Amino acid sequence: MSSPLVLYILVSAEVLVKGIGAHELGQRNYAEAKRRYPAEGLRRWKLRVAQQLWTAVGSGGLDSLCEPLDDVFLEATSIAESDTDPDPLDGVTTRDVLELGLIVRTDFSDEPSWVAFCTRLQDSEKELVLGSDEDASNRPLQPADNLNVDEDGDSADGENEDAPPAIFHIINPSSPQERELLAGISNLTALRLFNDIDIRPSPTPPHGANRIDPPHRLVDYHGWQEFYRGKNVWIYDNKSNIDQCVRVVSQSGDMYGTATGDSWRARVSHICELQVNLSSGAIKIDFGGLDRWDFNERRRNMMEDEAE
Repeated sequence: MSSPLVLYILVSAEVLVKGIGAHELGQRNYAEAKRRYPAEGLRRWKLRVAQQLWTAVGSGGLDSLCEPLDDVFLEATSIAESDTDPDPLDGVTTRDVLELGLIVRTDFSDEPSWVAFCTRLQDSEKELVLGSDEDASNRPLQPADNLNVDEDGDSADGENEDAPPAIFHIINPSSPQERELLAGISNLTALRLFNDIDIRPSPTPPHGANRIDPPHRLVDYHGWQEFYRGKNVWIYDNKSNIDQCVRVVSQSGDMYGTATGDSWRARVSHICELQVNLSSGAIKIDFGGLDRWDFNERRRNMMEDEAE
């Protein structure tokens, strides 16, 4: 099924009213965001186009576009500009890097606790990757072997070809400006910084259940839901200094009633195995169908989204 977000970038009501070519209109809509906000980058430009989409959904405009223009979409599969446009955070979000997930440090008040967390993470990663291989486990493990710590944009794992593959890329900025950007951010902000936005049909409510009211794009907005593509995001926050856990952030609400950006806390000793299973598709973040997500973080996401 074609992505409604890409579809909307490519086409709008003007296609029907004025007969403008879909590819031409898609370039124009995206190019306008680039022209007006040249310093923002690819992900923010997509967010701005997505906001236009939500306006169309709220007014019923999407209903008049999707079905009549399916054939048009097949002829225009991508926006040339967005395929190569840069983003300020490309260095840590590119799909070409080996790491499976991103650990984002958002609290910088307790360095000893952060170092203890990284040490426990390294031990857990070593245990999972090396397993029962005695020869490998007896090899001295250097800090650069497992953890790719991003400080000032430099990778830490460059030269040891015998090192096991890393599971996490750690985002731990060193400059005050970069730390200010990440300090205390919400789950939704983290997704918007490090993943790519998209729109899809929302999950179907259980039999006999009503759709949420009022509607919300992170759960169900007139039958559609905002979700994110990219590497899983795990957030080290101020609570992590005490409990040595991180927030596991959901990229979508896969069961009706769950929301994009929902999270729960996972202990550092468990997150390597969780990430491997998430990447393989063995498990999903669905909270077992129960309200196990963090209510305060969901409320924060929704309030932040409504303020956009």
